[in-house]
Amino acid sequence: MPTFDPFIHLQTVTVVGLGGTGCQVARSLARMVYDMRRARLHTPDLVLIDPDIVEDKNVGRQLYAAGDVGHHKSHVLARRFNQALGLEISAIDQAFTVRRHITGSGNLVIGCVDNHEARRELAQVEGIWLDAGNHFDSGQVCLGNTSDRDLLRRHIKGNEGKYRYLPSPAVLFPQLLEPEPQSTPQLNLSCADLVARGDQHILVNDLVACVVAEYVYKLLHRQPVTTFLSYVSVDTLSVRSLPICYDELLPYVQREV
Repeated sequence: MPTFDPFIHLQTVTVVGLGGTGCQVARSLARMVYDMRRARLHTPDLVLIDPDIVEDKNVGRQLYAAGDVGHHKSHVLARRFNQALGLEISAIDQAFTVRRHITGSGNLVIGCVDNHEARRELAQVEGIWLDAGNHFDSGQVCLGNTSDRDLLRRHIKGNEGKYRYLPSPAVLFPQLLEPEPQSTPQLNLSCADLVARGDQHILVNDLVACVVAEYVYKLLHRQPVTTFLSYVSVDTLSVRSLPICYDELLPYVQREV
């Protein structure tokens, strides 16, 4: 089965957005790095980025406690995992920009954001972009490393079963980079707001985060990554993933933004 092989050595894993999905992704990554260190494997630097502070509405619905209210999400999680597991996770309490927060090569950036401005920054990352999004009780996780359609067309059949390039989330879902329609009733509501209103299942972020973590686990452990897009559903307790192959990639590569 064809696999994704970007031919890069991952040196930094950055989580952008530490809300319902991002905080659970951060938790899984911390456990993953701790386990890899115990096995004496090379581990990447972990960076958590979010400008938001913990609010009352986040307690219980996200990975925060009452005592965290008023503190920056990035610092709360980094401090917690560092103290518990002896790690050196970095925390940044600023809005994400590529210019300030991405340096060097070997970058894996995980987007767990809910606004188009942040995704436009993520789309400029040189490296691998793993993006997560969700609705009421379903969501999607997509993996890619280029928005260059000409490059994707040239390599759409892979090379001896290996794909060096996959379409970025901006190619798979170009609407991610556009503002939400003004008529959307859920405009500007966070995951915590939606859960509180009953407009989002309290467990959908956990399921999406689990799928994100599995993609990262495979990349860090150099295991075969055979899919590039996964759809999850809490209602049906299912995960449906699209395999990396010519037939599945072609519709996205052909489609122009």
